[in-house]
Amino acid sequence: SFFLAVNAQVIVPGRCPKPSVQKNFDAARYLGTWYEIKKLPHTFQKGECSTATYSLKSPGVVGVLNKELADGSINSISGSAVSQSPSEPAKLLVSFFDNSPPAPYWVLSTDYHSYSLVYSCTDLGVLHVEFAWVMSRQPTLLEDTVEELYNSLSSIGVSVDKMITTNQDEAYCSAMHQ
Repeated sequence: SFFLAVNAQVIVPGRCPKPSVQKNFDAARYLGTWYEIKKLPHTFQKGECSTATYSLKSPGVVGVLNKELADGSINSISGSAVSQSPSEPAKLLVSFFDNSPPAPYWVLSTDYHSYSLVYSCTDLGVLHVEFAWVMSRQPTLLEDTVEELYNSLSSIGVSVDKMITTNQDEAYCSAMHQ
């Protein structure tokens, strides 16, 4: 259940921040595969070598395929994302299960070809639960870029010291690419 799953999330007092998102977000340029470099820990992703691949399912609907390596086997989950509003296309809602509420997926910043910073926040009354991901088009990302993205997250109150590094070691992750 959702409330059991909340135990390993990052839960913060107060309501969700309202960060600015990527201007003129272009979903077509965002398509393809992204490697997870850093994340706030959460229960529904336990593995390493995590990737997210986006494809155009139909006009305005982006297909999402998340894959990870866990205990030697590849786990994958697919869903779909739609923009919440034409005026802010970088604010997406992602659904993975038919009966679960869609989750916000906000692209705070991206250059489309090397990095993406993604934030998700859901209000739970006087608390909020938040996720954040630093993604890269490659299995690595320049430390300077990570630092800049951490500064963006810090500025909206995210505890970047809680971010954990995803193992993207080529040998370790080789099973993902077979």
